Amino acid sequence: MDISRITEALQNPKTKKILLIAAGSLGVILIILVIIALVSSKSSNKNTPSGGTTTGSKNNGQITINYWGLWEPEGVMAGVIKDFEDANPGVTVLYSQQRFSTYESRIYTRLQQAYNSDEPAPDVFRIHNTWLPKFRKYLTPLPSTIMTKDEYASTFYPTAVDDFTGKDGLIYAIPWEIDGLAVFYNKKIFEDAGITEVPKDWDSFFELATKLTVKDSSGKITQSGVALGTSNNIRHASEILSFLFLQEGMQVIDSTKTTVTLNTAKGQKVLKQYTDFAMGDTATWSSTLRSDLEMFFAGKLAMMIAPSWRAFDIIDAAPQIEFDIAPLPQLKANDYEIYYSTYWGDAVNNTSPNKEMAWKFVKFLSEKETEQKLYSASSTIRAFGEPYSRVDLKDEMIGKPYVSAIAEMAPYMKSWQMGDETYVKTALADAITSVIENGTDVSVALKKAESTINSRLAQTNK
Repeated sequence: MDISRITEALQNPKTKKILLIAAGSLGVILIILVIIALVSSKSSNKNTPSGGTTTGSKNNGQITINYWGLWEPEGVMAGVIKDFEDANPGVTVLYSQQRFSTYESRIYTRLQQAYNSDEPAPDVFRIHNTWLPKFRKYLTPLPSTIMTKDEYASTFYPTAVDDFTGKDGLIYAIPWEIDGLAVFYNKKIFEDAGITEVPKDWDSFFELATKLTVKDSSGKITQSGVALGTSNNIRHASEILSFLFLQEGMQVIDSTKTTVTLNTAKGQKVLKQYTDFAMGDTATWSSTLRSDLEMFFAGKLAMMIAPSWRAFDIIDAAPQIEFDIAPLPQLKANDYEIYYSTYWGDAVNNTSPNKEMAWKFVKFLSEKETEQKLYSASSTIRAFGEPYSRVDLKDEMIGKPYVSAIAEMAPYMKSWQMGDETYVKTALADAITSVIENGTDVSVALKKAESTINSRLAQTNK
């Protein structure tokens, strides 16, 4: 080979130009290859939650399902998760118990991010029974291959069908517990007054609340018959008001789930009756008292209304208080029973790569043997497990402390699909407060709440 000729060729301007173009092209190709590698790496890590575990991943035929729970620690869930994994070789379920205080905003943000980008979100997670209109966009519906609508309706209580069915007629969550508002009562206060049970109708209930209310010489309440009438010191005031709306036969929200109607004759009647418990000479409660829970802890409250899980707060904070739970009072004029449901169901992320397996796991959690096992495991760490969501397990709760009332009410429970529950509850609480503390007319308070809620739902429940 003639080196001089090669050198001469390399010095040729045309040759130099060709070599520069070739080098530049090679550089571009290398950059493109690096970008492809980075994108591929990012894609393989899509939906990776904090902790580094790939959500819904498939590696060498293995499937990982990430599950965000709320109330049950890992030790309670471990047994049923192992049962599912054993029955489904190659599937791993990673459970994470979330903090309730920030749960709604955190899960909603994660779902939004997963929907619009490569940010991670869990495959399975819990939603409240009032959240569906707000969350539906980010959920995948229950496949009929997993459970048909008829099977769902025959397995769970009617409120579950209503609460978790979307505007499109599809089901978006499966509950493995049921709960609702009930009357907590102090047994000692009842016994001292010669009372054996909580009245079943509102007229008798109010009479008993008045009888059990004790006031000092200045008219200040020292022992309350029932915590009703305010919102600033009653933990579940907004839910109680919603219950009273439904019990009065109000159609609170329309079929689009974007418009509520509160300022009606019935709505005004309900708000007035509720606030009357904390107004006038016959008041059984006051906005100046400590919270309903604190009063109950101190043995200074005969009755309060709350979901069954508030029992854990009482047992932990005031183990000396003997109490039980009874069904909510009913209107004599009604020829039907109605109670208020507030509970959770499990839903599947619509960006999960393993939707079918995720739904299979959700259904497994609601099966009879699984619910029994979960209830038993939970009962080792607290007074009782999550009340059964299945109709065929109702009789197992009848007669048991705390959960018997839930079983009695469950077939007649009802709620309404708020969507943005936190916002709606705040607006209802503000309406109560404006009447009690500012003397606002009930119609004005309801009109403002109605307008405030509708402005919000028009955005969140689209």
